[in-house]
Amino acid sequence: MDGLIVLDKPDRITSAGAVNLVKRLLDRGTKIGHAGTLDPFATGVLLLLIGKATKASERLMDQPKRYLATIKLGASTATDDLDSPEIPGPRASPASLEEIESAMARFTGIVSQRPPAFSALKISGRRAYKLARRGESVDLQPREVRIDGMEILSWQWPLLKVRIDCGRGTYIRAIARDLGEVLKTGGYLTELRRTRIGAFDIADAVTLEQLVRDGVGAHLRAVSP
Repeated sequence: MDGLIVLDKPDRITSAGAVNLVKRLLDRGTKIGHAGTLDPFATGVLLLLIGKATKASERLMDQPKRYLATIKLGASTATDDLDSPEIPGPRASPASLEEIESAMARFTGIVSQRPPAFSALKISGRRAYKLARRGESVDLQPREVRIDGMEILSWQWPLLKVRIDCGRGTYIRAIARDLGEVLKTGGYLTELRRTRIGAFDIADAVTLEQLVRDGVGAHLRAVSP
């Protein structure tokens, strides 16, 4: 069995956990992986690669991505999302739409981005989030990422909903954090949904329940290595 599944990953499950669940539906020894991790609280397009399609992993991870994100301004968190307690922001007054638009303009193009401390990146062979959970110092160096565009979908203090088109390695949590820092309000993600990777759209995605009901083969798509 060789091909690709466009999965609509539910929240509160890791990308690796989703792979393991689908692996149980496959013949023993079948290779399976994914092309691009989603945080546990995030939902949406997760490309599962089966059999020979696993060779296409790097190429697919390089494809542009689209996200729908809800950012809460006025506070921050240690994890840059809703998985840790709020820390009130330094600014008491709400940011205006004009201020937000001006601040967002800084985050388009090739930008330097510092990954979140609570991330799966490794420091001396250890995952950053494991170090952060132990209270150890996490020093992740900024790296260049590509953000193709950001569009405001709705704004009512303190919630800002945006569509973000970006390249590989971009942390949407870091955008929320950095936007809050520029506005001096604080900011963190409350919702994140990936709606597209390259040509693969959320409209084409299937759920874990559909895979269990119909079998993986019913939803397998061909992909060149």
